[in-house]
Parts: sequence; structure tokens; C-alpha cells
Amino acid sequence: MSLKRQADILQAVRETGSASITDLATRLDVSTETIRRNIKPLIEQGSVLRFHGGIMSPDQTADPPFQRRMHLNQAGKRQVASLVLDMVRDGDSLILDNGTTTTYVAEALAARSNLVVVTNSAQIACRLASRNNNRVFMTGGELGGDDAAAFGPSSIEFLKQFEVRCALLSVAGINARGELVDFHLFEAEFSRAAMAQAEETWVIADQSKFGREAPVKVCEWGKVQKIITDAPPPEDFIARCAATGVRIVTG
Repeated sequence: MSLKRQADILQAVRETGSASITDLATRLDVSTETIRRNIKPLIEQGSVLRFHGGIMSPDQTADPPFQRRMHLNQAGKRQVASLVLDMVRDGDSLILDNGTTTTYVAEALAARSNLVVVTNSAQIACRLASRNNNRVFMTGGELGGDDAAAFGPSSIEFLKQFEVRCALLSVAGINARGELVDFHLFEAEFSRAAMAQAEETWVIADQSKFGREAPVKVCEWGKVQKIITDAPPPEDFIARCAATGVRIVTG
């Protein structure tokens, strides 16, 4: 029976990329303790990876290379960028983190003028610098080879010199526990530093990010003011946002 149950657990994880212990117990009609016993050998052999409260496919722990991700869900990311353009005013001050959705946002914001933009992404800086009298400040640090983004203590110290109206942040996932999550600790640290320097924080995320797990917690939903997305999220996410005072902006 345990081998059959382990096969069912693997199937559930393959379908969605991740699953909580509670959801697995409900799906298989067994106790959470039974699920924990059954996933232990799967974790030991590397078939799944553990995160707090659940398990995920090993494929979920690493994003594809940046340029490949730029082509994923392009329509959705461009829709998010269009929504952001309508909400940003000429002369605004912004922090934009590294990410494919924020890169599309930067392309859209090239239509605005007199912006003050702080970013750790060379991709974003190149799209906004010297356009319509916009001013772009690039954080220091070693640039990553894949996405040309800078992270680490020097980037965070640089951010602390600015106070902006809005931080626009991408995340790896928005999970059902009410958390914004990322794949890497340094990305989460940069996001939290950006939030501390901004009057408002807007999360920019296409619909694929809802329900997606990643191992590093950025913050709870209630710490942000808006989630800007290309399509209405599932009803349970809408209810949680309403309960925490987070505004959902959608196309």
C-alpha cells in the first residue's frame, strides 16, 4: 500500500509542481502522519524536495535561464506591464527589482518622463536610462552572468540612500499560505530592502505565480499594497487578499 501511496504522491506533485501535507492527506484520504511517513523515503532518494508544510518537484527549485523566461507567458507579462504604465505618473520615483516581468514593465515605462528609477538589473537600466529625461540609479555588486543583476550587501546599502513612492517587485510564487516566496535568499533580501525604502509595494506577477511554491519566504501578503496581475486569481486568493487589505489589479 505504501508504494501505491508514494506513486500517488508523486503524481500529485507532478501535476502542480508542489503540494502541502494537508492537501495530500485530503486527496489520499489518510492522516497527515501517514503522508509524512510516506514522503520520507521520497525525500531521501531525491524524488521530491521538502519545504515548510509540503513537498515540491526538484524541477521547481530553479528558474530557467533569463532569456528563456522572457519568452514564457509574454502576453501575460505585457498585460501586467500595461497595467503598471497606467498607474505610474511622470516624475514618479520607483525601485524595480530584477525579473522578466519587471523587464517588460521597464519597457512600458520608457513612455513616461522624469522618472527616478533605482534597480539592481542592468537589463532594466538599459531600457530606461537616457529616455525622456528619466534618471536611473544602478546598485553596485557583482553582476550575475545569466540575468546581469547585482545582489548582496553593497546593493542593499545602495538602496538605503533612496526613498521612493513605490517598489515594484517580482516574485517566484504567491502561495496559498499567504506568503510571497522566491527561489534564492539574496533575491528575498533585496525585495525586503526595497520595501523598506518605499511608501508602497506593488507585486507584479502573471497568473502562473498564484499557487506556486518556492523555498524562501519574502513576506506575508499583508505587507504589500497591490498585486498586479494579468487575470483574476483563484477565489481563495481573492478572499485572502480582501482579508489582508491587499488590492488586486487585473486586466
